[in-house]
Amino acid sequence: MTKIRPLALGVIRRGEDLLVFEGRDEVKGETYHRPLGGGIEFGETAAEALHREFQEELAAELTAVEQIAVLENVYTFEGRPGHEIVFLFTADLTDKAFYERDEVGVVLDEEGTRVHWLPMADVVSGKAILYPDGLAELLSAQE
Repeated sequence: MTKIRPLALGVIRRGEDLLVFEGRDEVKGETYHRPLGGGIEFGETAAEALHREFQEELAAELTAVEQIAVLENVYTFEGRPGHEIVFLFTADLTDKAFYERDEVGVVLDEEGTRVHWLPMADVVSGKAILYPDGLAELLSAQE
């Protein structure tokens, strides 16, 4: 990828847990976690992209959407360089049933990508990897 990709991600909390999808980088041999959301399309605001992405990925509506930060993420995935500008938003899910189960399901527009609540203690202890870089530090600074 030779372009900078703009993203909108939702920081959805359940106490000390964060709603994430689970991914895998086979080249690095690592399993990682990232909040849900995705690319911002031309002519779309970051907040609009966040709402659309949650509809596409979980068939979920969001309320109390508030931008909290912008992170720049330069990374390598599957051996290829990437570069993202990430708009981060806090939000709540309107359907409270999502908060009642640890395994939320799978991303609807991808095949079998697991969505679950990740204990932030696992990230702090090094048991789990959270992307984008800088997100864990940002969230711990807000507490």
